[in-house]
Amino acid sequence: MRRLLILLLVLVFGLSYLPDPLAVDYGAILAPPSAAHLLGTDQLGRDVAARLIAGARLTLGLTLATLAVTAVSGTVLGAVAGHLGLRAVPRIADVVAALPTILVGLITAAILGPGLPSVVVAVCAVGWSPFTRQAYHLTVRETGREYVEAARSLGAGPVRVITRHIAPNIAGPVLAHLCLRFAGTLLTVSGLSFLGLGVQPPVAEWGAMVADGRTYLFSSPHLVLAPAVAVVLTASLATALGRSALRE
Repeated sequence: MRRLLILLLVLVFGLSYLPDPLAVDYGAILAPPSAAHLLGTDQLGRDVAARLIAGARLTLGLTLATLAVTAVSGTVLGAVAGHLGLRAVPRIADVVAALPTILVGLITAAILGPGLPSVVVAVCAVGWSPFTRQAYHLTVRETGREYVEAARSLGAGPVRVITRHIAPNIAGPVLAHLCLRFAGTLLTVSGLSFLGLGVQPPVAEWGAMVADGRTYLFSSPHLVLAPAVAVVLTASLATALGRSALRE
């Protein structure tokens, strides 16, 4: 948790101590890491550290936003289906979960064009299914327990049973799953941007930064290593947080 708080503080306040991430400096093109530029500069002389933090705000913000939408919608759908015995819902979720998100992103980009809307639609179109399956099975398990039967016998309707009785008992596993899904969602968002389906230049985004720097991988590896390491470390941190939540 401390590491997560430190990361958030760096993202919030880091840009105030770094150059403009969009500022071009043709006199410092592909400069290596130095005191002036902590992570070097890119092919246009832009500070990589500044772009990394600016990109973090967009990448992590987009990841959290899409994850929140898919988690809430999927969990609600799964809980309702589990309580009402709608067995077709988890089967539909199984089919959707089998769809490659990258393929959905390509189709979405062909329809809507590259950009943030395409990434959001592609991730949300597939991302709800794991939460639906989990919430369905957890709700089916809880629905058969005595406290739910007691609530029903006292006249509680389906909405009250789900929100007041079942939801608190499945919240822990759902939150742990949310942390574990963060890593996959982050990689998907970055992967779609890497393929050119997400944000467009000159906006900084981790996946797009890796794509821009791959041409200079051997001459200026910091262009690829900085955003790639940021993605791996953030995904690993979220996964470790999810695993610790599961153990608790």
